[in-house]
Parts: sequence; structure tokens; C-alpha cells
Amino acid sequence: MAKLVRLTYYPVKGCAGTSVPAAEVTPAGLAHDRVFQVVAPDGEFRSQRRHPGLAAVRPRVHGGRLTLSAPGREDLVLDSRRDGPRHPASTFSWHGEGVHQGTEAAGWFSDLLGLPSVLVGVAPDHERVTGGETPGTAAFADGHALLVVSESSLDNLNARILERGGEPVPMDRFRPNIVVAGWPDPHTEDEVRELTAGTAKFGYARQCVRCTVPMVDQETGEKAGPEPIRTLATYRRHPDGGVTFGMKAAVLRPGQVAVGDEVIVHSWAGPSPSTAAAEPPLTATASRPAESV
Repeated sequence: MAKLVRLTYYPVKGCAGTSVPAAEVTPAGLAHDRVFQVVAPDGEFRSQRRHPGLAAVRPRVHGGRLTLSAPGREDLVLDSRRDGPRHPASTFSWHGEGVHQGTEAAGWFSDLLGLPSVLVGVAPDHERVTGGETPGTAAFADGHALLVVSESSLDNLNARILERGGEPVPMDRFRPNIVVAGWPDPHTEDEVRELTAGTAKFGYARQCVRCTVPMVDQETGEKAGPEPIRTLATYRRHPDGGVTFGMKAAVLRPGQVAVGDEVIVHSWAGPSPSTAAAEPPLTATASRPAESV
């Protein structure tokens, strides 16, 4: 039986996540996920790609407040603004506006990054349609509501890294929202098209093409490459370029999920192009699971 073994939301895009035993699933993903982001004065988003130190920022949501913590800095506690003055905001696939969270938050991130920055929150009239095989919506995530990864995919990757003389990487390098255990074949998530867990239902959007963020140590906020991208490039190249790891999903039915919930797959696709082209996995294989896994 496959089950959920980790649930994580990331209150501020690019900053550290919060792992929880249970979570509400909204149309835009796990509650509190990427509902804030740091942007430049012109609205361009700040990310770990250029600012790896964001990984060491620990945001905490409690009621209507947001607490920001970072090594060597005083905590900042904010009353989050649900509405108010707007400021340009963006992701890879979306441009719009967010709610300006005030000069104190802007100053805190500007000092941290050494660049003029603004913290914005999702506006009450936020509208965004995400693409892929299953359309949906999202807050400030790069492209989709959720990232789903299986433990078997990471185990297989780390076996390959060790074989090449490298050090294994933890799951947090990939910043997933949902981690699934119990699928024996690595990258089974690529073949899922609809699944349920708890009272929520999810639909496959696309494979996740990875950038350089997995080469950032998520504890220290320092670059720690070349793994895992170097090894992924040997067997997970996408036909359109880049390497893939994990599955982007849209929410088909909001609800509640909890660690330990059974994962039930309702529909499957054939192997994805990058999976079909992969070398034989280093872990034992088994036939594709039936609908209830």
C-alpha cells in the first residue's frame, strides 16, 4: 500500500518549508503554500536560483501573523496584510500583482539579500490558471499547485550518486509538497494521472523540469553542487531540455490530507518519454501497481 509520508508547505516562495502531520488542500494546493513571495521593485521574483540564502529563511505562519527567522538576524513578526496597496508580482508563467506587506518586511529582505526587495502576499482577487495535462490554479508557485515525489525515486537517484562516488542528497533538495512511500518502481509518479489521498483528489499536470535549486543546501542556504543535477543528467533528460524529477499536480477536489493516508491511483498513463529512455534502475522493479496502491 502506498501512503503519504511527508506533507510540506512553503509560506514564502524560495524560503524554507514547514512539514506538518495534516493539511488542508485548497484549489491552489496545500494551505499556506507560496502565499508570499519576495520580489524586486519591478515585480521580478527573487528565488534560490540567484539568491540561495533564501533557503535559510524560516517563515512560520500562526494565525494572521508571519514570523521570519534567519541566521544572525533578529526575527521579524508581521501582521500579514490580506488586502491593501498592490505591488507587481510574477512567476515563470504568471504576471500580476500582490499585496504589499509593508516597509518593515521590505527592509528585512532588502538587508538580507543586499538588493531592494518587497514582500508581497496573494491578493483576494488573485486569478491564475495553470497549464499542463490537468489545468488548475496556484498561488506564487513556479507553475503548478503541488509537487509530488516518491521515496523510491530518491532512493534510486541516491544509489546512482553513490555509484559515481558522490554523497546522497536529502529529499528537501527537491522541495516537494507531498512525498509518497510504497511505490516500488522509481518515478511511478510520472505515470499517475489521477489520485486521491484523504478527502482530496489530484490530477497530473506535467513532469517537473528541475533548475539549479536542488544543488542548494536547504539547511545552510549555500550552493553545494554539482549533485544531484549531475547524476540526473545521465538518465533523466527531458526531450525538451533539462532534467526531470517529480510530478507537478493540480487540485481536482479540495479536502484534507494527513501523513499516513493511503494513496489511491484512479488512472495511469504509459511510461513518460524520460522514464522510457532511462537506464535500467538500480533498485528492484515490479509490475505497475493496480488502482489502489
